Amino acid sequence: MKKRPVGRDAPGAPKMWNTLHKRRSIFSIWNYLIFFLTVSFLVSCSFWMFITTLNIELGVQEITKSARLTFMNVLILSLICTVIDGIRRKYTVERPVKRILDATRRLTHGDFTVRIEPFGIPYPASLERKNEFDAIIEDFNKMAEELGGIETLRTDFIANVSHELKTPLAVIQNYSTMLQDTNLSEETRVEYAKTITGATGRLSELITNILKLNKLENQQIYPEAREYNLGEQLRECLLDFEDAWGQKNLDIDEDIDDVTVKADEELLILVWNNLFSNAVKFTDAGGKISVSLKNENGFAVARVSDTGRGIPQDVGRRIFEKFYQGDNSHAAQGNGLGLALVKRVVDIMGGEITVESAVGRGSTFIVKLRELKS
Repeated sequence: MKKRPVGRDAPGAPKMWNTLHKRRSIFSIWNYLIFFLTVSFLVSCSFWMFITTLNIELGVQEITKSARLTFMNVLILSLICTVIDGIRRKYTVERPVKRILDATRRLTHGDFTVRIEPFGIPYPASLERKNEFDAIIEDFNKMAEELGGIETLRTDFIANVSHELKTPLAVIQNYSTMLQDTNLSEETRVEYAKTITGATGRLSELITNILKLNKLENQQIYPEAREYNLGEQLRECLLDFEDAWGQKNLDIDEDIDDVTVKADEELLILVWNNLFSNAVKFTDAGGKISVSLKNENGFAVARVSDTGRGIPQDVGRRIFEKFYQGDNSHAAQGNGLGLALVKRVVDIMGGEITVESAVGRGSTFIVKLRELKS
């Protein structure tokens, strides 16, 4: 990989570097002039006050000699102050600024691994504060870390999308090629056609979910909150899966109260459909699915439980990530976007979603929303 130019070789850097080079000089004429005027004023005032308090008459020669000596002292003191200030500025201002500028330039060129070591210029303990540059560096490092995480997510997202699109497209291509065989029986031809139809359905679902998730993450979908009966919505969504749970002979335990909430009804349908679909998918034939809705301390708390295989602890920490599928045996039935959609919708609604699970004992997804007070 070609290394990006940084520092003096970075594009657009020469002007800034020349400016910094000019400012890095320890001796500054401008600063010297400021110190000279300041010291002259202070020394002149001090001598005037000192002489006026004495009743001594000085001759012209003594005054001239004293004036020249005073002037030389002012020049030397001004030079010393200028050099000391230049050294102080170089080590406490210009060096920190240069390091921050170098790191910023690397960050703008895509190097998100850049970090700046704190300078550790201490303040007296009684002040209980940080050096300003260390505070800036701390915020810069946090920003670089966040940007690096976003870049990693973006790269993973592109890779995952490419993989997920490639799989159904490969199925469609392969079975379409086989359908061109004129010697196929009618039964085989129908079977191949069904496979192609299933692959196109998964492809369509994947693209739809990607578009929905993209709109949700970019706040292109704005919730239209209204008051409605959440219990009634849960029952209707659960009935939509009657054929699916009937085919697997699942036992449905429903304990749903009537709870009124103010939320976007259409968006929450996405939540319940995904949770119910996963519960049916991951519960073995003859198992049990429990759905409840209760008012708990001013919150509408919905629980969707199943007696499936459960979720390992390491998988549970990533269960709401895009394209993450903890159970690869069901990969053909989904694309890993469902729970990411669920999490995003619940976040937009100002609620929270958690999962409780144990391997071999099933899982429980808990959605908590603010109940509308009557």
